[in-house]
Amino acid sequence: MTTPRLGLRENWHQFSLLVLVNAFVGGMVGLERTILPQLAEQEFHLVARSAILSFIVVFGLTKAAANYYAGAWANTVGRKNLLVLGWLFGLPVPLLLLWAPSWGWVIVANVLLGFNQGLAWSSTVVMKIDLVGPKQRGLAMGLNESAGYLAVAATAFASGWLATEYGLRPYPFYLGIALAVLGLLGSLLVRDTRHHVALEAAQAPAGPVGAPLSFWDVTWRHANLGSVTQAGLVNNLNDGMVWGLLPLLLAGKGFTLTQIGTVAAVYPAVWGLGQLVTGPLSDRLCKKDLLFWGMLLQGAVLLAMLFTSSYPVFLLLAALLGAGTALVYPTFLAAIAEYSPLTQRTRSVGIFRLWRDAGYAIGALLTGVLADTLGLPAALAAIGGLTVLSSLVIRRRMYCLPVSSSVELPAGSCSRPTPAFRLSSQLLARPLSSYRFQPTLHCA
Repeated sequence: MTTPRLGLRENWHQFSLLVLVNAFVGGMVGLERTILPQLAEQEFHLVARSAILSFIVVFGLTKAAANYYAGAWANTVGRKNLLVLGWLFGLPVPLLLLWAPSWGWVIVANVLLGFNQGLAWSSTVVMKIDLVGPKQRGLAMGLNESAGYLAVAATAFASGWLATEYGLRPYPFYLGIALAVLGLLGSLLVRDTRHHVALEAAQAPAGPVGAPLSFWDVTWRHANLGSVTQAGLVNNLNDGMVWGLLPLLLAGKGFTLTQIGTVAAVYPAVWGLGQLVTGPLSDRLCKKDLLFWGMLLQGAVLLAMLFTSSYPVFLLLAALLGAGTALVYPTFLAAIAEYSPLTQRTRSVGIFRLWRDAGYAIGALLTGVLADTLGLPAALAAIGGLTVLSSLVIRRRMYCLPVSSSVELPAGSCSRPTPAFRLSSQLLARPLSSYRFQPTLHCA
């Protein structure tokens, strides 16, 4: 067996294969982005928004659970085994959607899709972090998420075009069958990365470790981890609304399926391409700033959608929404990996992704009820406001530290740093280049 080495260049063959596999994972979600809300109305005659969004609720819940167990089991079951298992769940999805005689079949398909996304996407995330080592996590996550969401964009556009030309079924779902088969075949070629984890652990400098991070530390108590987790939940909450309600909102304004598919594709396309820039930036700049401005931009765009009916303006807003999401998405995972001890990294990633993808279910339930009772504009306004609020939580709770800082919090504390750790006005006045923005935190 080849001696493992850490780094993107050193592992580019394996890394590239994982990028390709994750593109197939993203494509499975993009398949539904444009046409499933239309399928609910036109073929299954669903009227209530909450009923239409039920497929996102079950998707979010199952993906959240799969994320958590992928993080918890990665060290015992093996990364590759989880990846292959994820694709075995994904294989029946396009067939169920293709043959569905009732909306119940669509719900079952999205349960399986949630397991597929949670296990397969989580595995590619963790394996890329393992391969590149501590210095290039942001770049690795940028490439990973970029591939996934560019594939979301491509299949969202392709399925919308196929539906316009040939109808909602069956042709768009033939594309899904090809994605599932290729994803499984690619996963069988991947090698497990447990030896890279052992190498990183052997190379890590000795230092205080402190008590293990608990579930609630990652969820909220740890100032940085908790801020990242709540932002991840809100980000996917608004993404779930865009997925389920934006096609209906645009259809109500008289847009064609091709136009809806284009708007639905521009958002993840900019999201995906933008991460090629924002991923490396998260290795160099303050994660707090990237997260704050990204969430604030998302919230502002969602609120701006209330005041336009123009197709070109919606294209612009979709691009800006993608830019805001690109600022935060690779930063989320790079931050979780940075602020967690090596031995707890996969579990912390799993806990974060549990809450982040629970946002799909929470968002679908909330926006469905609001849309049914108060109308689509009220749902859009509420989610936009929550996204702005999330950015303010980041601004209030998160912090950046000076170069080479290593912080050990007081015993029993993983919450806001004590005054001794707060940056003084003199430190804040120092130039950007003098800061190392990824502190090593030790929670005792």
